[in-house]
Amino acid sequence: MFPFDNIHRPKWIPRWLNLPFVVFIVFVVLLLFTGENNYLKINSLKKQINELKAEIKANEDSAAVYDAKVQELNTDRESLEKIAREKYGMKRVNEDVYITDIQ
Repeated sequence: MFPFDNIHRPKWIPRWLNLPFVVFIVFVVLLLFTGENNYLKINSLKKQINELKAEIKANEDSAAVYDAKVQELNTDRESLEKIAREKYGMKRVNEDVYITDIQ
């Protein structure tokens, strides 16, 4: 026999719905949606982590492209000369360079 068995409950409240069960449900809801480690905050942080991982992957890919370009410039003298001539307008000794605006 339980201590609260003699209390009459209204007919609209089911028999399985008792005080300890309601307290437990309220406690679980409070844990899920309040406090520092709530469900909504954890979900948003997981989403942010996935976005940052995608950004890291994109940056690693672009870094690999630039590393390949640097390696090419360090090893291939012709490509280095081509970039020096086109981008920076450098020239060889006794050479005339004419820059035009024609597209």
